[in-house]
Amino acid sequence: MKNTSTENTKEYDVIIVGAGMVGATLACALAKSNLHIALLDARCPEFEWPDEGYDIRVSAITRASQNLLDELQVWPFIEAQRLSPYREMQVWDASGNGHVHFDSAELGEPDLGHIIENRVIVKALHQRLAELDNVSLLCPIEMKKLEIGEDHVRLTLADGTLIQGKLIVAADGGRSWVRTQAGTGIHGWEYDQSALVTWVKTERHHQETAWQRFQPDGPLAFLPLTDGHSSIVWSTSHEHAKALAALDESAFAEELAASFEHRLGAIEKVGPRAVFPLRYFETLHYIRPRLALVGDAAHMMHPLAGQGVNLGMADAASLAEVLLEAHGKHRDPGSYSVLRRYERWRRADNRAMLFSMDSFKLLFSSRSQFVRWLRNTGLNMTDRITPLKHAFMQRALGR
Repeated sequence: MKNTSTENTKEYDVIIVGAGMVGATLACALAKSNLHIALLDARCPEFEWPDEGYDIRVSAITRASQNLLDELQVWPFIEAQRLSPYREMQVWDASGNGHVHFDSAELGEPDLGHIIENRVIVKALHQRLAELDNVSLLCPIEMKKLEIGEDHVRLTLADGTLIQGKLIVAADGGRSWVRTQAGTGIHGWEYDQSALVTWVKTERHHQETAWQRFQPDGPLAFLPLTDGHSSIVWSTSHEHAKALAALDESAFAEELAASFEHRLGAIEKVGPRAVFPLRYFETLHYIRPRLALVGDAAHMMHPLAGQGVNLGMADAASLAEVLLEAHGKHRDPGSYSVLRRYERWRRADNRAMLFSMDSFKLLFSSRSQFVRWLRNTGLNMTDRITPLKHAFMQRALGR
């Protein structure tokens, strides 16, 4: 991969804005062609960090995403760093006796997925990109103007550099600058919850299990990391999340352990904490001529199932397949007729997942006695009905 400093004008076939997990995945997937690809970001990815501690942002990578990363020759770079398989899942309702236990052994599978730090995934993707010669990384850059013409798209950078191509892809996250500049609207809302994220060391080992307790204010998840550590995603009210972040380490550890019913014993160590407000939205259009949106730039949902990055990687894989096929047939990669196939392909799958996660959020946030009975009954039935349980596990694998 070329790390290109800005010059006067640069010509590319595809411009990808956002060098994170989804944008870098798309660049890797397109790099098997002779397309000239620019990968832009306001910040350069970090590849060095202290040996102690973990990234507070992690992703639950499904088997489908693992297979994609393996096909792109990225997975070995992840394995060379660190990753944590989860072989079981324990899910229960704090307001009743509803409980379901998923075990990969029931499907004859080695695991249900892997918990991987976001920075590890990004570094692995860029290690693979460094082996390729048709992707140019331009960072850090500041974008000033976006022009979408009939036969080209042009970015003007703060230093006056022009970046021109046939297609621009917005992979720059939920607050996408590209989406805003293009005037692409969204449909969605702010949730009444924020997510507090951190990592902890618990008294008892997590048993390579992903644990999730549904509470009235939101789900609390303990996700397995290496050496018995766990990643925490605690979705709760905005006020409670801020209060939790303000507690000293000892007080926070006590409240976290109590909210988790001390399933893994005392909290012995706590990492840095951060709070993120939660949103739900989907763009009104995934494409327009010369523009495509992928990942969080196109859709965001509640993190209760940890599927956001997997949807984004599926977007990247689908868009890459569409563009590579068009390129093989000498078709314009930025044309509406080419991009429309990507939109039709991904919108249906994404909408089903978005709707499911929003419905689960509403179901488990309800304080209605009837709804409480309904969800507890549903969890227990899922635990007892083997075909239904296996169907959920297959979904968790990304199949």
